[in-house]
Amino acid sequence: MPLSHDAIQQCLSQAYGLHKVRAESLPPGANAHSAAFRIDADDRAAYFLQLQPEGLPQPVFAVPAFLHNDQGIDAVMAPLPTTGGALSVRADGFDWALYPFFEGGNGFQRALTDTQWRALGKAVGAIHRTELPEALSASLPKERYAHKAREGVRRYQRRFINGVTGDDIVMRFFAFWEDRAEEIDTVVYRSEQLASILLERPPRLVPCHGDLHAGNVLVGDDGRLAIVDWRALVLAPKERDLMFIGGSPVWNTPAQAALFYEGYGATDIDAVALAHYRYERITQDVLACCDLMFDAAASAQDREEGLRQLQRQFAPNDVVAIAHQSYEAVT
Repeated sequence: MPLSHDAIQQCLSQAYGLHKVRAESLPPGANAHSAAFRIDADDRAAYFLQLQPEGLPQPVFAVPAFLHNDQGIDAVMAPLPTTGGALSVRADGFDWALYPFFEGGNGFQRALTDTQWRALGKAVGAIHRTELPEALSASLPKERYAHKAREGVRRYQRRFINGVTGDDIVMRFFAFWEDRAEEIDTVVYRSEQLASILLERPPRLVPCHGDLHAGNVLVGDDGRLAIVDWRALVLAPKERDLMFIGGSPVWNTPAQAALFYEGYGATDIDAVALAHYRYERITQDVLACCDLMFDAAASAQDREEGLRQLQRQFAPNDVVAIAHQSYEAVT
């Protein structure tokens, strides 16, 4: 839903005391139903305004604020409070959250320096070692190794037994699926297998970002880092976050991992959990691509991009190959 400049001005004036703002629309990111703006205000500061339509739970705002303001973890990007002290505003069908504007690019666009790798490790280690206040901790979901994504992929596997019909994009998707059917089945099976092992262990749950890929780590023009987009917050084993270090072609060298853990601090890595999370993430992505292919409301451009991303994951040295390597380390 498009918003007029007057609507943006009215909300920012009432909630944040910002007057005479100039709003520049920015790409919304992964969620096509969200909106984002650069805000230049009369206080001569620049802000990032993010609008999400879902009605986000308050921990998405409160936990980063606690980590940044109370724990002093500067790399955590926290929302700015309103004049009344709230961390978000509900208006015009969106949750509005305002942040300092961060000049730079994300980890897909910019390689981290050695210093930045250590800084990222230090920040993630501090997050994982944080004892959240009971009220915040109780409000977060806990890792339960849910089978929702695995069952979703299996439903499509059963659906595809007799073939599919559709446009050219669907047929190219199905040709790729048939070519990779055995490997897709292996990914889902191994995620389930490893989850069953983990369910037998008493987990040590820590605050996890939950989606710590390179796109959610901003690299500043001034060398700073910012960890953003806390919608996947969860209490989980630390490997829920650590699986991203060394888990993609962007972040996949021993030197990068060594620098990260130099900052993170000494820790034991549960190889079973690491492999499970890598397979489970791929399973979730496979399901999301299937849903997109058969979504009548999805654009051809989005479906083409979804197919491209799925194909890339199964390319040599990409995330599926890395997950297989992690599994071999377990067995």
